Amino acid sequence: MAGYILSNVIALIFAAFMLYFPYTWCRWKNEPEENYALKWFMTPKAWRDVIFSLAFTLIPLTVIVMLLPSSWNGGVKRPSFWRALDILGGGIAAAFIEETFFRGWLQTLTVRKMGVYTGITITTMIFASIHLIANPSPLRLATFFPGLIMAALRHRNNSVMPGIIYHAVCNVWAVWFSPIPGV
Repeated sequence: MAGYILSNVIALIFAAFMLYFPYTWCRWKNEPEENYALKWFMTPKAWRDVIFSLAFTLIPLTVIVMLLPSSWNGGVKRPSFWRALDILGGGIAAAFIEETFFRGWLQTLTVRKMGVYTGITITTMIFASIHLIANPSPLRLATFFPGLIMAALRHRNNSVMPGIIYHAVCNVWAVWFSPIPGV
């Protein structure tokens, strides 16, 4: 029980750091939050980009998952209703936290230093690698591909909000269509 509590406290501290550090960085550097896309807003263009991105990725992926045999993932069971709600809440919170940190702060710095394509690729590789911490499964590296889409949404719209919405919807989709190991 103590280990469970400790791991949750560490996760909470890590999440708080990822969410609040980019804003603190802006204050330390005396830079406007807009320079890091940390003002959350949606324009009509951003909504179109998000809807197109979701349709482009989740419709084909849903068809693929529905056609795969149930044993494709090693027979992992779907979570219970309450566990699914818990995972959904965490997935939606993760969208805000991860997009603020990776697409707002880190992507801005890497793009400034390395250019758009290299900066986005490096940031997305780090984003995908971080997903191995909680569950060291090679399948977790597949987060690289939606990470590229979230990076493009942030870059095109100069706000992390389109990526947050896309990320949250993808996390909800993952709970519904993709059973999660270890639940």
